Amino acid sequence: MPHPSSPSSRPPRGHRRVAVGVTALAASVATLLSTGALTPTPAAATTAAARPDSATADFLAQVRPRGAERVTAAVLDLDAPGRGTAVYGADTAYDTASIIKVDILAALLLLAQDAGRGLTAQERTRAEAMIERSDNAAADALWRSIGLAPGLEAANKRLGLTSTQGGPGARWGLTRTTASDQIRLLRAVFEPASGTSAGAGALTAQSRNYLRTLMSRVVDEQSWGVSVAARTAVELKNGWLQRTTTGLWDVNSIGRVAAGGHRYLVAVLSDGSTSMKDGVSLVERAARTAISSAATR
Repeated sequence: MPHPSSPSSRPPRGHRRVAVGVTALAASVATLLSTGALTPTPAAATTAAARPDSATADFLAQVRPRGAERVTAAVLDLDAPGRGTAVYGADTAYDTASIIKVDILAALLLLAQDAGRGLTAQERTRAEAMIERSDNAAADALWRSIGLAPGLEAANKRLGLTSTQGGPGARWGLTRTTASDQIRLLRAVFEPASGTSAGAGALTAQSRNYLRTLMSRVVDEQSWGVSVAARTAVELKNGWLQRTTTGLWDVNSIGRVAAGGHRYLVAVLSDGSTSMKDGVSLVERAARTAISSAATR
């Protein structure tokens, strides 16, 4: 979505919450078409082993989705090998909105790697605007560069994603994904080539470092979401859009945070909020609750 520019020097991301920034951002959002909202479903799954129903019920009780709100959180503790990804809530598809921009850049980097080249100056300019400021015009151009949805889906096979469907035509924001698939994407970005994920090694160390660097430089007014649970610097990307059919909001946040001496990959997807502010609050409650639950597994 279009956003205001920010100063070139950016502070490290912590657990700063949005107040006035949410209102300013909401005013500049470009509305996209999507399907109607669904009600919360008390089901859960993980990429390794199913979460007990009681864990999901406890999660939803703490997060307190209201009305048509629906939320799913997925967490992977990078410092607890073998545990697998914990998913809280129904691991079903949501619209990505602007979190797809991480996937778009990963696909672009794969194309550049295949051609034996680095990104061009123009590609870098667009990539930085797309991730750091969530610039839509830059995303439009790079979405075309990767070959739209077919190009995204070809890249995702290499990155280890299994449940992400590219948006129709130019509508990259209507790509559908699951929380567990976003963890697969984050693993391809944050884990070393020697990692155990299906996408390990698809991106070179240089490509992974570039993506992580941009995610650590997201403009200050967009440093909400999963960062609420962080105690140190964080890499993230957020997304939000308002549905024209219902007026309700999709609000999502993905990234890597450090808390309690552990590093976590976190993806929180939501829809059905009556305002962007409510959606941000829901996502932040979900992120904090999910990480706290994952820490006690």
